[in-house]
Order: sequence, then C-alpha cells, then structure tokens
Amino acid sequence: MSRTHVTFSDLRTAAYCPRKCYYQRTRETNHNPPPEIETIRALATQYERLLESPVAALESEPIARPPANYQRTLADTRERLEKSDEWKRLCNPTQQNVLVSGKDCRGRVHKVLTEPLEPVLVSTGSPPEQGVWEPQTVHAVAAAKALAWEHETVIERAWLEYPAHGIIRKIELTTRRKARYRRALRTVQELDGPPARTTNRSKCESCAFAEECGVRTRTLRSLLGFG
Repeated sequence: MSRTHVTFSDLRTAAYCPRKCYYQRTRETNHNPPPEIETIRALATQYERLLESPVAALESEPIARPPANYQRTLADTRERLEKSDEWKRLCNPTQQNVLVSGKDCRGRVHKVLTEPLEPVLVSTGSPPEQGVWEPQTVHAVAAAKALAWEHETVIERAWLEYPAHGIIRKIELTTRRKARYRRALRTVQELDGPPARTTNRSKCESCAFAEECGVRTRTLRSLLGFG
C-alpha cells in the first residue's frame, strides 16, 4: 500500500486518540478483523430476513438487543426510511465491500449506493444516543471524499449502519465535519513521534498500548475502592 495514502482506519484512530494511531502505525499489529466482526457486518445485508423471522429465531443472531426489542427497533428504522425511499437503496446496494482510493486516503466502503452516489459504513459497535461517534464521522467523510474522487463528482452525504442494534443514521457532510476530517488527516500525515497522551483516560481502559504508553488506568477493583 502506498504510504502517500492514509488509511480510513488510521484516520478513525487518529480522531479517537493520535497517540494510539502512532503506536498502531509503528508497531506490528494484526489488522485482520476477528470472525465475529464479519458475522455482525453480515446482518446489514439481511434486514428483511431479520424482520420476518420468528422472534425466537433471533436468539442465535449476533444482535446486541433482546430479540423482540431488536425487531421493533429495526421495524421503526424501516418505517422511517421507507418514507424517504431510502430503505430499498440501503437493503440493495449497488456494490459491497469496495476498495476506494481518493486523493489523500483509501480504504473499504461496506456499501455503495447510487442515484445519488453515497458511501455506507457498517459499524459493529453501539451507536450514541444521537448522531454518530466523532471517529466515525471522520471515517465517513474520508469514504465520501475517496469515492467522490474516483467518480469525479461531489458527495454530500454518507450513512452509518449499526446492524447489531437495528439502527441506521445518515450523515450530512457539513463544513464542521469536513474540518474534523482535515484535522485528523494532518495528524496522521505529520506523525513523526508519539503525540501527547490523551487527557481522556477512559479511552485508555481497553487500549492494547496502555502499558507502553505509560498511562495509569483504573481497574474495576480500584474503582470500587479496593486498590
């Protein structure tokens, strides 16, 4: 892979924690997603089946909500998107798992929609109460810019799917969101040493580089007052 292109993964990580991005880029790490990640992503192509299945059948699916709650949430999502004629586009994308390269960044887009041309990213995690997480915003802008570069057009919207929760959200590519993307891009391009540690120590709790980074994380024992 050309080092002139920043990967979507690096941009997303830099938006979350620049120091973690530095460690990932300079240490040998396994970038292949575990099998359960692909299993969850596969739900994004099976919405109609999941809606039509008996509730009991969903017990064996990799969903993050109780089956009845999941079906209600997904049904609400379908109803909302059917009103804007977006449901069919999202359930029947023109392309899937497409590698795209733009002027500055490259990576895979999980779904590509047409008329209009828009990227869809599939998250295996949980959504925030409203909108999408900031690192995902940066990822979405990067995907839109790369796709737009390849097709020589302008893209002003992207989508984030949280299939394990039955939630789909659209992202307008506002000036503020594009600015966040540019900041993350500059951060990655200028990485020549470990950046300052994040002040948000909650980000360090599950970080594989916490010990090397030298931060102290509070264990459950210490949080309960036993350590």
